[in-house]
Amino acid sequence: MFARMVLVRVTQAVPTLLGVATLVFLLLHLVPGDPVDVLLGETALDADRAQLRHALHLDEPLAAQYLDFLKGLASGDWGRSLVDGRPVLTLMLERLPATARLAAASLFLAVMLALPLGWLAARHASGRVDMAAMGFSLLGVSIPNFWLGPLLMLCFSVWLGWLPVSGMDQPGSIVLPAVTLGTALAAVLSRMARASWLEAMSFDAIRTARAMGASERAIWWRHAARLAAVPVVTMFALQLGAVLGGAVITETVFDWPGLGRLTIEAIQRRDYPLVQGCVLLIASAYVLANLLADLLGLWLDPRQRQAS
Repeated sequence: MFARMVLVRVTQAVPTLLGVATLVFLLLHLVPGDPVDVLLGETALDADRAQLRHALHLDEPLAAQYLDFLKGLASGDWGRSLVDGRPVLTLMLERLPATARLAAASLFLAVMLALPLGWLAARHASGRVDMAAMGFSLLGVSIPNFWLGPLLMLCFSVWLGWLPVSGMDQPGSIVLPAVTLGTALAAVLSRMARASWLEAMSFDAIRTARAMGASERAIWWRHAARLAAVPVVTMFALQLGAVLGGAVITETVFDWPGLGRLTIEAIQRRDYPLVQGCVLLIASAYVLANLLADLLGLWLDPRQRQAS
């Protein structure tokens, strides 16, 4: 039964990925700009421009380019960069470890902040601790990465000199990017943890555990935590995709050599195949994160399996 539902969820993700690939292709080819102008310059001869356009297959109809694009994706060939001619997959795989390292640090920081804040807010609901924890959460959600990043650089790198300004080669280089990216995630998770814990405390199972003499510590961290885990874990899975999206800004601010910075560089150079690959990979991460969230919900909550 569970295997069948997993197969249904995976099958539903396939047309979504196809739609993402189609939108990425169309949007990139409809935006203003010509990669030939970037490669040769606006003063290039028309014959040179026509020759390069033919070599890059940019003179073919849009439908033919789209079919070639889908065939390449199906065969594992994501094309080659228009700038240096290297395979797109190779370029992305070179940058992916840096992004994965930043994402892991950001998610770890988010969990370490969110769970204690969510528990404190729920344990002292409507009190000063709750107001302070949710105030931090609101602040974390409201401050954009492109503003928080330079502010942290100014405070801890320029004024105090404690941490490197940019790059990833020096010790402590990951601290500021991880804080910038993880703060917003921690804010979202802490609000979800608070709401889930409070909802779990109203269940009949909690009243039964209290009537049987269970301690408050066991009630909050054993019984209620299990009941509150489903929405929190689901939200955490969804944040996996959000990390890659937020990394585009954060990596650009801190000059972090990851997938997000590669995307910005490809956009600036009108490198269509590389932009398509980067955006498609980030969008696919969102789709797969949603799929993972659905599967975790089915695994953790028997009620969802019964409803399906």
